[in-house]
Amino acid sequence: MSAPDPGAPGLAPREPRKVRWFTYLAYGGNDVLGAGSMAVISTWILIFYTSFCGLSAGQATLIFGVARLLDAVASPLIGYVSDNLGRTRSGRRFGRRRPLILAAIPLLPSFAIMWVSGQTFLYYLVTYVLFELVYASVIIPYETLAAEMASDYRTKAKFAGARILCGQLSAIAAASLPGWLIHRLGKDSPDTYLYMGVIFAGLFMLTAGVLYLFTWERPRSATADATQGPPVSFGAAFLGLYRNLFSTLRIRAFRLHLGMYLGGYISQDIYNAAFTYFVIFALAGSTAVVADLVSVTYAVQLIAVGLAIVFALRVSPAFAYRLAALSFGLGVIVFIGMYRAGHTATSALFWLPVVLAGLGRGGLNYIPWATYNYMADVDEIVTGKRREGAFAGVMTFVRKLSQALAVVLVGQVMQASGFVSKAATQSPGAVAAIVAVLGFGTLALLAFGVWVSLFFRLDPKTHAVLMAEIEHLRADPQAPPTSPEHRQLVERLSGWRYEQLWGRNGVA
Repeated sequence: MSAPDPGAPGLAPREPRKVRWFTYLAYGGNDVLGAGSMAVISTWILIFYTSFCGLSAGQATLIFGVARLLDAVASPLIGYVSDNLGRTRSGRRFGRRRPLILAAIPLLPSFAIMWVSGQTFLYYLVTYVLFELVYASVIIPYETLAAEMASDYRTKAKFAGARILCGQLSAIAAASLPGWLIHRLGKDSPDTYLYMGVIFAGLFMLTAGVLYLFTWERPRSATADATQGPPVSFGAAFLGLYRNLFSTLRIRAFRLHLGMYLGGYISQDIYNAAFTYFVIFALAGSTAVVADLVSVTYAVQLIAVGLAIVFALRVSPAFAYRLAALSFGLGVIVFIGMYRAGHTATSALFWLPVVLAGLGRGGLNYIPWATYNYMADVDEIVTGKRREGAFAGVMTFVRKLSQALAVVLVGQVMQASGFVSKAATQSPGAVAAIVAVLGFGTLALLAFGVWVSLFFRLDPKTHAVLMAEIEHLRADPQAPPTSPEHRQLVERLSGWRYEQLWGRNGVA
């Protein structure tokens, strides 16, 4: 087993490295930070703020929203800097992705200080914003590494699978660890959340360090466009933020990918924001019950990721996405039906919607990240460049912006309905609002994602044609398409006429 030389972490070998099992493990393990932190936050942060910190539902979701909005602005900038770091002297020596990850590792304990109870609104706002920025500094370059280390469809799919599988394992821990601590310390102890934060902060540092040691970047010859020209100034990088945003959205496959991604993920954001309150106030449950139910959901999601990998490789990602959305939607419908029928969270029937929702969510988590790894390939045939960092930054920007709006909206609806922080019970109006958000909000976003998936055509066969045409144009930029069928397929994926491909346009 050989790891990259720590003394020269950015210097990739002339020949492509062979991806081994520990490469997948090192890459996937970092989603302990990616999915694990988001699972902890989405499940527990709002109930922590409203139950132990004295914040109203509106204040709690405002913190979430402000942090995500600031991060949404910073993320494309980080992606742009990552793409252009190779033009600097240090970037040519150490690489353009992994040094950002290394620099962020000492700052990851910022996750733990978010969970100190009894502080002010400003304290929670500042600590949440700090962690979001540190998180983005790791995740954005991390999201480029699969495309840096591999070019073929199946290897990229395996990287995505490793990432989501490790992420689901961390999500199980994110649900079960608080449950274990609640049983030990009591449901009314705020120390439960602090201990959880400290443990996860340590895991984040460990997995980010392993990621740095056992991954690499694309050989220099394949990133010549990023290493030519003078160093890019900070001002130029900032000006490039919005230019990259709009240029990536000119790639048709990426626009469709974003639609599926947002439909699958924002539906889960709404579900996560409302679920804890739904169980406690609509179904007469407790935080311990929430921990148990969420643990089972994430365990089922782990199984679902394996099924989604098979469907995505053997059929198509779009088909697998629609199956996952159907399962998640059925789970939400059964939840609402059981509430209306008078069932509580202790009912044996309650496990049916938990399993349905988990199966759907696992697929919805995997498929967008599997298809994301190919967006830089579609972009390359349009621009003739590799811009993985731009796509990672823009994807995070759109995700964080929409997530912030969704969660703030949930909080404002709850606040307007009469939700009272620290109360043991809520008014019928507040409970009805929670149920409506969980049901209508989740299902509406799922329907949007399914509709977009009907137009998405990237799969193993079409990707092979795309890569063949890239090599065709690389050999002769003026060459005509190899066949009318290839022309039609590439034009459908890119959204551009064949004669405009390979930089003969104004995209980049």
